[in-house]
Amino acid sequence: MSEVLTADDRLIVALDVPNALAALELTEKLGDAVSFYKIGLGMLTGGGLALANELKQEHGKRIFLDMKFFDIGATVEKAVRGIAQFDLDFLTVHGDPYVVKAAKEGAAGKDLKILAVTILTSLDREDLNGALIKEGDIADLVQERAGRAFAAGADGVIASPREAAMIRALPESAGKLIVTPGVRPTGAALGDQKRVETPASALTAGADHLVVGRPIWQADDPRAAAQAILREIRDI
Repeated sequence: MSEVLTADDRLIVALDVPNALAALELTEKLGDAVSFYKIGLGMLTGGGLALANELKQEHGKRIFLDMKFFDIGATVEKAVRGIAQFDLDFLTVHGDPYVVKAAKEGAAGKDLKILAVTILTSLDREDLNGALIKEGDIADLVQERAGRAFAAGADGVIASPREAAMIRALPESAGKLIVTPGVRPTGAALGDQKRVETPASALTAGADHLVVGRPIWQADDPRAAAQAILREIRDI
């Protein structure tokens, strides 16, 4: 009989399913094995905010709202102020310093942590060239953007686990969070992620939280898949 492990806040399960009903069904299957969930932009029109509030207020779960806000400062500040009223835990914005500063102003007085997106883990250098992003190695660009986001007041950053160690090495990263998507358990399919690592290697590199989606919700037994990750990271 497999050992049953308790939930670990370092594991954040991405609820990247079609709608809030499907998400609630998944959370019921996962039960007390998972304590932290990510709700992304794709869920927004499927009841995402209501789902976030229900999981937080009625089920005691921690919530990472992954909206990746990017707009003029006044608009970002207003949007974050509205989100902050829901008493959620994490919120993403793009890592441009003016965006981060506006988001922090919107979250003032609340416990909501503002996480800055460096470079999306689904992108490689060819993608950046197509978007006219300046030349340079992705890892170097990520480190530079992370440093600027920290300087602007970000509580943490979103980055590939492959860049976690170099971000953690930044003096500005002291006391800051590193949250890593692009995490795949050993043997799992990569999907659309291009810069990935295993849960154990991501934490060892300096990540504080791991975001895992498809390897859990696409599994025949999502709870067992989550438990397998918990076993992998329990001694780290």
